[in-house]
Amino acid sequence: MNESGENYLETILLLKAQNGQVRSVDVAKMLGYSKPSVSRAMGLLKSDGYIFMDENGYIELTGQGEKLAKSIYDKHVFLTEFLVKFAEVPRETAEEDACRIEHVISDDSFEGLKRYMSRNGRRIAGGMHQRR
Repeated sequence: MNESGENYLETILLLKAQNGQVRSVDVAKMLGYSKPSVSRAMGLLKSDGYIFMDENGYIELTGQGEKLAKSIYDKHVFLTEFLVKFAEVPRETAEEDACRIEHVISDDSFEGLKRYMSRNGRRIAGGMHQRR
């Protein structure tokens, strides 16, 4: 999956946690994208099995979509907090950099970072929060 698709899934996850329901217009507003662009992306995510939409246009993540969205979000939170707490990067910069890194870091490297932090008694708290 490309970075754009991952951003859409992550946004759906966050909006669902925040509002309880998600429509394409909510995604467009949060990301600052046009409605036609979001509509096309939702069609692709649906055909790839990451989301489904009900008859009223509400978007739900499939099991596969939710798993991927949570993985991306977990990376984002971990990397942001790592950069802020341990590399002393300003939060805004850390957020922006984490958003880029989360799409390219391998699962092996990410798990290695988490193991390293755990072995050294360092903990990074997570949780759902709105970003962007």
